[in-house]
Amino acid sequence: MTNILNLKKLSKYIGVALCLGMMFFADAAVAQKATWIWYPGDYEIWLSNKMQNRRTERGAFLPPLWKEDSHYVLVEFHKDIDLPKAEKVEIGVEGQYNLKIDGKAFAGYPKSIDIPAGKHRISLKVYNQASPPAIYVKGDKLVSDASWLVTFEDREWIDASGKSSDLSATTYVNAGAWNFNEVNTSPSAFRLPVTEQQAVKKDKSANSILVDFGKETFGFVKLLGVKGKGKATLYFGESKEEALSPDHGELMDELQIDQSQKADVTFEGSRAFRYVNIKFDGGVTVDDASMLYEYSPVEQRGSFKCNDEQINKIWDVAAYTLHLNTREFFIDGIKRDRWVWSGDAYQSYAMNYYLYFDSPTVTRTLYALRGKDPVTSHINTIMDYTFYWFLGIHDYYQYTGDKAFIKQMYPRMQSLMNWCLARRDKDGLMVGLPGDWTFIDWADGLSKKGEVSFEQLLLCRSMETMGLCADLMGEKAEAAKYRQMSAALKAKIFQYYWNAQKGALVHSRVNGKQTDNVTRYSNMFSIFFNYFTEAQKQQVKKTVLMNDKIQKITTPYMHFYELEALCTMGEQNAVLKEMKSYWGGMLNLGATTFWEEYNPAKSGADHYSMYGREFGKSLCHAWGASPIYLLGKYYLGVKPTAPGYSKYIIAPKLGGLQWMEGSVPTPNGDISVRCDTKQIKVSADTGTGTLQFTSSTLPTCKEGAVVAKGKNVYEVSIAKGKKYTVEYTAM
Repeated sequence: MTNILNLKKLSKYIGVALCLGMMFFADAAVAQKATWIWYPGDYEIWLSNKMQNRRTERGAFLPPLWKEDSHYVLVEFHKDIDLPKAEKVEIGVEGQYNLKIDGKAFAGYPKSIDIPAGKHRISLKVYNQASPPAIYVKGDKLVSDASWLVTFEDREWIDASGKSSDLSATTYVNAGAWNFNEVNTSPSAFRLPVTEQQAVKKDKSANSILVDFGKETFGFVKLLGVKGKGKATLYFGESKEEALSPDHGELMDELQIDQSQKADVTFEGSRAFRYVNIKFDGGVTVDDASMLYEYSPVEQRGSFKCNDEQINKIWDVAAYTLHLNTREFFIDGIKRDRWVWSGDAYQSYAMNYYLYFDSPTVTRTLYALRGKDPVTSHINTIMDYTFYWFLGIHDYYQYTGDKAFIKQMYPRMQSLMNWCLARRDKDGLMVGLPGDWTFIDWADGLSKKGEVSFEQLLLCRSMETMGLCADLMGEKAEAAKYRQMSAALKAKIFQYYWNAQKGALVHSRVNGKQTDNVTRYSNMFSIFFNYFTEAQKQQVKKTVLMNDKIQKITTPYMHFYELEALCTMGEQNAVLKEMKSYWGGMLNLGATTFWEEYNPAKSGADHYSMYGREFGKSLCHAWGASPIYLLGKYYLGVKPTAPGYSKYIIAPKLGGLQWMEGSVPTPNGDISVRCDTKQIKVSADTGTGTLQFTSSTLPTCKEGAVVAKGKNVYEVSIAKGKKYTVEYTAM
C-alpha cells in the first residue's frame, strides 16, 4: 500500500532541491566559501543506499543484489588557521558533536563561537548514526571546505601523566563536499527538484482514466479532484500495452481514498512511465491527472546538428534518455532497476563528457560503486564491472585533469586491485570463482566458462590505469610494477588467445586450450585499446567486425563499443548507416527513449519482453544513449590528448553527412565545430588544439598555418579564444 505524499513535506523538499539547483554541480573546494563537508565518499555511499533501496515492483520491495556499505558514524574534522583578526564563526552540524579550539572543549552544542586572532586549531568530533556526520563552518576567513582534514579513527592517546602521544598513527584525508553552501541546506535533506507536467491525452470512462504523457517520463502521479471512499489503483506502462495489462505490468500502486471533499492526491513513489491506467472503485471520483516530473538540474552544454533529420532526432532522443537516467547518480534505467551498475555507469560517464561535462555526478557515482574496505566481492558482484570502475577512473582523469580526486581515491584503488590480483589462477589470469558473475553482455549462448579473453583485456587496462595513477601519486616503484604487470599480461593475451588462422582473438581458454569460438567483444576492445598492430586491426575488421557469421550484438550496451571500434578505424560511413538502422529502428517503432535491448527480428509486443517477463525490458536505458558520444568524439572529432583538455584534437569526419555542427564541453569552456564538404570552422575556450583533416586539394586558413602531414592529411594549430576557418575539399 502506497501512502499519500504529504504535500507540505514535498514542498519543503522541492524548496531545498531548487535552492541547491544552481550550485548542484560546482567544484567541491571554493576558496573562502563555506560548504557542508564530510568524510569523503560517505555521503555518496549513504545517498546511493537511500536511492537504490527505493525500488519496488507491484508493491514489493526489491533491494540491490550486492553488499551495501555504510558511512562512518564518528568522524573528527579539523583545520589549522592563522587569523589576522578575531571573528565570529557560525556552526552547523548534522549529529551530536564536541567542539574544541586548541584542545579546549566548548560546553553544550554552540551554534556560533568567537575565535581570537592568531594561530588556532578548530576541531569537531561528530557522531551520527542516521546520516553521515557533516559540519558547516562560516566566518570571514575560517570556512569549512575540502581543505579541512578528517578521520574516522583518531588514534591519539594520553598517558598517566596527562601527556599526549608524540607520534600519531592517525590517517587524515581531505574532506568531501557537494556544495551545500548554506547552513540551512543540510545534506541529509537533499531531494531532486520537481515540476508539474500535464498529460497530452486522456481516455476517461466511468471508473478509469488512461493517461498518456506523450513520451517516457519519471516522477510522481498526481490525481486531481479526488473524492469518495474506496480504492484507486495505478498501472504504469512504458508502453500502452503494459499500462493495459494489470496482471503483467512491472509497476503498480494502490491507495485507499477516504475524502468527503474534493482534493488533489499525489502518490509517494516516483515511477517511470509514459502511460498510466488509473482505475478506481465506484465510490470514488477522479476529475483529472497530472504528474510532478522529478529531474536532475544538469546543464546541457553539448550539441549536435546535421543535414540528416533522422540523425538529429537520434541525438535528441539519446540526450533525453541520458537526462532521465542522470539522477543523484548515473543509474541504469528509470523503470528497472534504478540501481547504480558499474558497466552502465561507465558508458554514462562517456556520454556525459559530450553532453553535460558534469564531473560531480561522475565522482559521486565512482565513490558509491566502490564502497569501502574490506573488499569482499566484485563491484555489483560482476567481474567485468570491477574493471569498468578502474576504466572510469582512467577516463575521468583524462577528461578532467582532476588530480585531487585521484589522490582521494587511490587507496581504494589499491585495495580493490590487490583483491583482484589475489584471485588470479596459476597462469595469472582472471577466472570466475564462486560468487563471481561474469556478465560481458546479454547474448544467447555466450559461454562464461574457463578464462575468458575479454576479462583479461579489462584487467590489463585496469593495471595500466593503476600505473598512471601511481605516477600521479609519486609512487614510482608501484607505477613501474603495474606497467610491468600490464605488459606481461598483454603478452599473455596474445600468446593464449590470438589465433592466426581465424585472424582474431578467441573467446576463451578451457583447461589450458583455446576454444574455437570467436566473439566480437575482445576483438573490438583491442582495437580502441590500441592493443593490435595495424595489420591485426585490418584482419579483425574483416574476420570479426564486418563478418555476419560472428554472433551479432543486440544490446545498445555492446553496440556502443562495436561502433567505437569501427569509428576508430575510420568507418564513420558504415557507422552512420548502422546508427540510422539500429537507433532509427527503435524510433520507427515509436520509441521516445532508447531501450535496454533491441532486436530488429522481433515484432509487436515481443519487443517489450525480457527476463521471462512480458514487460521486463527497460525502454529507457542509459546505455542506449551512446550516439551522443559517437557523434561528439568521432564525427565532430573532439577528444582530449592531455588531461583536462590542456591539449586536444579536432578531427572532423562527415561520414556521409553533407554538413554538421556542434559543441563539446570541457572543464574550461566549449569547443565548437562546423564542417561541410568545403569548409571547417572551429573555436575553443580552452587549451591548445590540433585541427586534423583530409583534403583532396591544398587547403587554406587565414588565421593559422596549414601543415601538410602526408597522404592528404593536414593540420592547423588551434589557440584558445580564436576562431579559425579552413577552406578545403572533403575526400
